[in-house]
Amino acid sequence: MKDYIHKVHYYETDKMGVTHHSNYVRWMEEARVDFLDQIGYGYAKMESEGIISPVIGIECEYKRTTTFDDEICIRPEIESYNGIKLEIRYTMTNVQTGDFVLKGKSKHCFLTKEGKPLSLRKQFPEVDEALRALICEEEQ
Repeated sequence: MKDYIHKVHYYETDKMGVTHHSNYVRWMEEARVDFLDQIGYGYAKMESEGIISPVIGIECEYKRTTTFDDEICIRPEIESYNGIKLEIRYTMTNVQTGDFVLKGKSKHCFLTKEGKPLSLRKQFPEVDEALRALICEEEQ
């Protein structure tokens, strides 16, 4: 899988010139959307097939600050997946300095358009297989 690169925009920084902490969650979403597109089951495709995947939890450990014009390499990896819930971990690194910037995690579930729990294993086995194939080795 290809990592996602985000270039810090001026508007993402605060008066001190440091990236505002809320932006890292947005970058996690950007990387997640890209990751799912790469495996062939992006949000648009899943939603067209009746699958909704809301965020049910977010964790962030900020290690270093970033500033305007920094390029941040974001690596999303599936930490755990059981057919109904999905956890993706993110590592962010500053491309220019090599500094480790953030360790994060997002937790998701799968629902029908009506908001009922959905088992991908039973109802969308091709999506289930694609996600299972990418679970980090230490979790398998």
